[in-house]
Amino acid sequence: MRRRMLAAGAALAVAAGVSACAAEAGPPTLNWYINPDAGGQATLAQTCTDEADGAYTIETVLLPREAASQREQLARRLAAKDSSIDIMSLDPPFIPELAEPGFLAPVPDDVAQRTTEGVVQGAIDGASWRDELVTVPFWANTQLLWYRKSVAEAAGLDMTQPVTWQQLVDAAASQDKLLAVQGQKGESLTVWINALIHSAGGQIVTNPEAPARDIKLGLDTDAGRAAADVIAEIASSGVGGPSLPTENEPASLSLFQGDDGSFMVNWPFVWSSTATGVKDGTFDQALLDDIGWTTYPLVGEDGDLTPPYGGINLGVGAFSPNPELAYQAVECIVRPEHQAQYFATDGNPAAATAAYEDPAVQEAYPMYATIRDSLEKAVPRPQTPFYNEVSTGLQSTWYPPSDVDPDRTPPESSQFITSVLRGESLL
Repeated sequence: MRRRMLAAGAALAVAAGVSACAAEAGPPTLNWYINPDAGGQATLAQTCTDEADGAYTIETVLLPREAASQREQLARRLAAKDSSIDIMSLDPPFIPELAEPGFLAPVPDDVAQRTTEGVVQGAIDGASWRDELVTVPFWANTQLLWYRKSVAEAAGLDMTQPVTWQQLVDAAASQDKLLAVQGQKGESLTVWINALIHSAGGQIVTNPEAPARDIKLGLDTDAGRAAADVIAEIASSGVGGPSLPTENEPASLSLFQGDDGSFMVNWPFVWSSTATGVKDGTFDQALLDDIGWTTYPLVGEDGDLTPPYGGINLGVGAFSPNPELAYQAVECIVRPEHQAQYFATDGNPAAATAAYEDPAVQEAYPMYATIRDSLEKAVPRPQTPFYNEVSTGLQSTWYPPSDVDPDRTPPESSQFITSVLRGESLL
């Protein structure tokens, strides 16, 4: 994998080095490579530049919209020892791939202590590799179970108690409604599969730190079959609707907001998006009033609460000429009050629990306590340097949902992904 990245990244080395080697006048400029958002990261960059009082200037550099494309660009640049990368906004699943070959500057012990104090456990887990913090938690995300109060009440479902996937299927079917999930062939499908397997007591990769040839998968197990059974049931029963194979997060929300909506698993943007729609006249206030929320559903009555974990962590490039200043800037960016500001304005939940006490956060997201509690239980996707192979392999073998079979899909997917990791098959 390293050889592939080095070959792909060599062409970038000269261009990247030109700007990095140029002499700077005045305070050092720290380049922060960010994922697209509503402008909140650029605002924080300016805020921390002002607070630095001349010690450094932070400039943001926009990465591609898709997480996989962000990973590809950063991996290639870092393989070419690009010194222009000071700070990176990183999707948690791709962190081990960058940490393993030494592309991330070590997090100083004192920085690690300060930036993990009062931080939800899911964010710390997602920021770590080999039991060591290798990035700094910035914002953390988790999926909730959203429901239409009127449908749940009509179906006689008590939403004050944990509910199972089977209960949701039965309730939606009884009211002739649709259950909104993400069945599209993409990263959202991996998110769903991972949450299901963990809730059933398993995990996709059982030895994530192993070399590629020695990776062991937990797919062909009781947990894998239970996960496949949930997907198969939703597809075969019809409650997933005809758009299930093409449904991503925004499409799920549109289905949920419509007349056929009942229950949905999705990220917190659901609330702000619907509230904005009410404000601009797209939806009636009655829709917003009918929306309830609770923690992620369980695979079985004795299943574990293991909601999906997402978000962004901040890494410092190993080849940055100013790693100490970069970590000073990172500490400024992730201060709880700045996380609260980013949550309230851009809708990205904070990793620091103190941010949830901010009145602006509580006003914008009345389900703030459920989000915070869910993040304490949230489970990252497989933390392995070979995540791309694992995730793409899952999407190839667990799709479309109507083809998922509890007896056939887990062993076939396990065999295929193992073959890919051993270099015997191609994705």
